[in-house]
Amino acid sequence: MEIEFLGGAGEVGRSAILINDSLLLDYGIKTDNPPQYPIGDVDPDAVVVSHGHLDHAGAVPALLSGSARPPIHWTPPTRALALRLAEDTLKLHGNTPQCLFTETHVQRVTQVSETHPYRESFEAAGHEVTFFNAGHIPGSAHVLVDDGETRLLYTGDFHTDRQRLVTETTARPDADVVLTESTYSDVDHSDRDKLEAQFVESVRTTIWQGGTVIVPVFAIGRAQELLLVCEANDIDCYLDGMAKGITKTLRQYPEHVRDADALQRAVSNARFVTGKDGQRKRLTEKNTVILTTAGMLGGGPVVSYIPQIRGDPTNKIALTGYQVEGTPGRELVETGSASFDGQIMPVSAQVEQYDFSAHADRGGLREFLSAYPETPILVNHGEECAAFADRLAADGYDVRAPALGEVVRTDGCAHTDA
Repeated sequence: MEIEFLGGAGEVGRSAILINDSLLLDYGIKTDNPPQYPIGDVDPDAVVVSHGHLDHAGAVPALLSGSARPPIHWTPPTRALALRLAEDTLKLHGNTPQCLFTETHVQRVTQVSETHPYRESFEAAGHEVTFFNAGHIPGSAHVLVDDGETRLLYTGDFHTDRQRLVTETTARPDADVVLTESTYSDVDHSDRDKLEAQFVESVRTTIWQGGTVIVPVFAIGRAQELLLVCEANDIDCYLDGMAKGITKTLRQYPEHVRDADALQRAVSNARFVTGKDGQRKRLTEKNTVILTTAGMLGGGPVVSYIPQIRGDPTNKIALTGYQVEGTPGRELVETGSASFDGQIMPVSAQVEQYDFSAHADRGGLREFLSAYPETPILVNHGEECAAFADRLAADGYDVRAPALGEVVRTDGCAHTDA
């Protein structure tokens, strides 16, 4: 098997793995300014998408240019989420060099789409492929690829702990090679119950003191997780941005969430922001909680909320997820200021970070990989891939962290450079 790394190697973003020059696993976007896409020219015979996040599915429509019509395989929620992402990308960047596809390409996606449940194998570009629940977001999948000689397990993004929105991964399929994500390979997540209690106490304190709490969330997964947290703890909240539509979409797939009734209660507990008639400005003057996209402050309604509340130290910005290097969210954490519309704004409001991650941490990654002690491991999707590979190697794993553009050949028992 040949495994070519077109994106996601040593970085978080634009995941793209080409198998045997024919089967493409994921095709995402890295949210830099301008956005970055996978490297090289690729013309796959088929595409398999692990889950519906921008860094894994955001560039998929671009694969359908010219006469190319490769079938695209994914779970039903991933298909729906990827199409929503494509529509949002067109709104933000359509008809600019920053967007590699058009509405026509998005329409073609619906024509070549093939959905599959977990644990039912299917054929893609001459490979046998099987999805397993990855416990990351609704519809997320580990992808097992068998070319007749080698079984590659591509973990996608995964979580080994239960969240309110989805259950944890328990799948450990037999594999000859494991290609693992490593986003939090050097981090231990806080105990989720304690983390939630800290978040709830902080939010309630700010409200009691007369402040406004802005909670930047990722539209897919994190927004719904925080809706569930708020409802379970009797916290009234508003929901704004792309997360509104995504929440409605996810409710259409009750079999892919942990508790569909709880999600319904959480939706009923929240008030959806219309953004009309100055509503957002009025909300910033209330003692309330506003869940809003984007989670890294790179766009969406959050960029109108923060300038309004930034000058009052009674107010609070509660970041709930990973802040990629180069984003306004990372800038805010590291400098106390952030850039909005090209203007650097100092922030006097309190800034807190809560690790409501949907990824496995150091312990979760180790626990998952412990099922593969003799299996060659390839590490990607992380800012410290090489360091994690070194730590695994010190513990006896046959492991490496491929570089961007590298091709790895494997016979199922060992891996070598191309």
